[in-house]
Amino acid sequence: MPPPAPFDKLRLPVIASPMFIVSGPQLVIAQCKAGIVGSFPALNARPAAQLDEWLHRITEELEAYRRSEPQRAVGPFAVNLIVHKTNNRLEGDLATCEKWKVPLVITSLGAREDVNEAVHSWGGIVFHDVINDAFARKAIEKGADGLVPVAAGAGGHAGSQSPFALMQEIREWFEGPVALSGAIACGRSILAAQALGADFAYIGSPWIATREANAQDAYKEAIVKGHASDIIYSNLFTGVHGNYLRASIMASGLDPDNLPQSDPSKMDFGSGGNTAAKAWKDIWGSGQGIGAVKAIESVADRVDRLESQYHQAKREFGSRLGFSAG
Repeated sequence: MPPPAPFDKLRLPVIASPMFIVSGPQLVIAQCKAGIVGSFPALNARPAAQLDEWLHRITEELEAYRRSEPQRAVGPFAVNLIVHKTNNRLEGDLATCEKWKVPLVITSLGAREDVNEAVHSWGGIVFHDVINDAFARKAIEKGADGLVPVAAGAGGHAGSQSPFALMQEIREWFEGPVALSGAIACGRSILAAQALGADFAYIGSPWIATREANAQDAYKEAIVKGHASDIIYSNLFTGVHGNYLRASIMASGLDPDNLPQSDPSKMDFGSGGNTAAKAWKDIWGSGQGIGAVKAIESVADRVDRLESQYHQAKREFGSRLGFSAG
């Protein structure tokens, strides 16, 4: 099945995942100019009025770039909306997204028919992130167009199921667009996501170690130095299970190997109010794929690297099977 517009002219089948604090206009614009989908959480724009300013800037800069560089693949952008009842900004943020006709909305933490209908009313597409097949079915039943299966090893809020199992179950019944998330940090993993049945790789942590990311230098360096063994899975910081860097947990005076369980009823997605240390600001999210990240570089250079790795992986794959993979 061909990818849905406006994703049919991407340089790579990649959607950059929205990351709290880290993803802002500078990062999103660089990602889109590099030929992939850039995204950010609406809650990163604080105060709420700043969301309008960000969408204005992103829209105008990308339109100008498309006019000046018509031969280049320029990706669309996406906004992530937390649709859980605790998000008292949802209605206003949704209205701002409508004003700027955001092409892709990624919803999290609860599927909402009314939100999906609103996005469809301006011609937008909705992807909903899920951690299991039951949530995936519910999202599609409520009108989502696509899915983001968040498998084990993904940065930030993440599930615990293998991508092999999760994709197998979803592709038994769903033929629409899917962006697989979970420790994807190199070109070979992008190809692997497609082999599992995904249309896109949903990549987050590698963008933290870029010059355009809104992250502390120490955070960027920790991504470069880190490996899968440095990732801790816990629900302490927001009430929802997620993956975080061991070093940041230790720096906050906590024992990463003996973290208590949080009360899920006291969810705090934006600041991590379940502890004195704030999620995303003090406790740094990261996926298990960071061993592939060797340096802090520009988004453009990182996409160049991913593209080269991706095509090399296709050639190697074809060679192993005895045919040309292009």
